[in-house]
Amino acid sequence: MSYGEVKALIGASFELEAGKVVGLVGMNGSGKSTLFKAIMGMVKAQSGSIEIFGEDPVLVRRKGGISYVPQSEEIDWSFPISVRDVVLMGRYGKMGPSRRASSEDHLAVKEALAKVELDEFADRQIGQLSGGQRKRAFLARAIAQEARILLLDEPFSGVDKKSEATIIKLIKGLASQGASVLVSTHDLLALPQLADESILLMRRVLMHDTTKNILQPNNLALAFGIDVLARGDES
Repeated sequence: MSYGEVKALIGASFELEAGKVVGLVGMNGSGKSTLFKAIMGMVKAQSGSIEIFGEDPVLVRRKGGISYVPQSEEIDWSFPISVRDVVLMGRYGKMGPSRRASSEDHLAVKEALAKVELDEFADRQIGQLSGGQRKRAFLARAIAQEARILLLDEPFSGVDKKSEATIIKLIKGLASQGASVLVSTHDLLALPQLADESILLMRRVLMHDTTKNILQPNNLALAFGIDVLARGDES
């Protein structure tokens, strides 16, 4: 997969199992966001193939089988939309051509907001929330969607430790209900409590192993070229 002459991803092969949280580890420019967009069917692979439940990713996305929580930088927080309506967007794949929300849709949104502890903020404009609350709002959208695959791009960026713990609990809860969760994160110290498995990415899949093995300094050096954990302890 390329952008002009720049090779973004080459031979990025792996499988996600149901009920697993898998970390996606790599430096900036390693292809993590491109991989997410390819899995979503938002960019097309120039070679090879991506299958989700044996189907094309675009079809799965249209049916609501996959949910994507993007990085904060990709979202227009000034857009005049409420938290409730953001979460309701997760139900669009179940509404049919008319996009008219049913009582079942509204109930799913209400329950999702309660799970992420944002029910009292439902009528607020999405940009009025704190960083951690914004992340939880988009997790609520994924919960309301009832997606079987969740892709989370840097869900801990810009959140406090309390919000981070809440998000980890929500992610693990979704996996325990059978969802497959792929989480891109630079927070390597939080990764062991989140993911049993991780993928080391540097424009290709270098390793797919237990998180404990991925975080070994000699393995991280394959992608980062430095002892990332030791460097983090010094800061």
